[in-house]
Amino acid sequence: MTARLGRPRLHHRTTDSTSDRARALALAGAPHGTLVTAGEQRAGRGRQGRTWSAPPGRALLMSLVLREWPPLLPIVGALAVADVAGPQAAIKWPNDVLLDGRKLAGVLAEGRHQEGWAVLGIGVNVALRASDLPDELRDRAASLGREPSAIEPTLDELLGALQRRLAQPAADLLADYRARDALTGHAVRWAHGEGIARGVDDCGRLLVELPAGTQTALDAGEVHLRGLAL
Repeated sequence: MTARLGRPRLHHRTTDSTSDRARALALAGAPHGTLVTAGEQRAGRGRQGRTWSAPPGRALLMSLVLREWPPLLPIVGALAVADVAGPQAAIKWPNDVLLDGRKLAGVLAEGRHQEGWAVLGIGVNVALRASDLPDELRDRAASLGREPSAIEPTLDELLGALQRRLAQPAADLLADYRARDALTGHAVRWAHGEGIARGVDDCGRLLVELPAGTQTALDAGEVHLRGLAL
């Protein structure tokens, strides 16, 4: 995974979803490292079918086509964003990056091993202002506090962080993730149970201590966490 990330690049002023565009390119044979960016998304996608929205020109919106990728790809993406955001950034399982308890970025990884491709989608609030958001979101969204002109330099910074993280051993990735884990010790509820978050296992699954004292491991694709204390 030493091929340079970000080339070739396709930029849209406006698109439905950079990840949908990247997936189409992957299916058409686009090489490892192909990058899709946009100034605005009309239907950006997050986990569990949720949408990712941001005012035009205020967020970094990108998706990468990968032909080789590690099993911990979502963790790679979250850690790379945290690297850019600085030491105060935390990660809420599985891959939301937080600043001061508010969401700075989201990561969506989807892959088809049998078809030989993965797409890593990332949205980062680079230059978001409180006035850009409706009242109900102002206390939930964070920003890097940079100027809109910093989106391209931030992209370069993030691609460099991704390059380094993709080459990192799994044990080191997990150690760095655990050091930024915002969820450990918090109560969580999901469709089939509740408990206390106790970190992640070596596969990146969320470990939860159940009321009976036993422990279970949750996969990001299986649950939709509700009622988080964060």
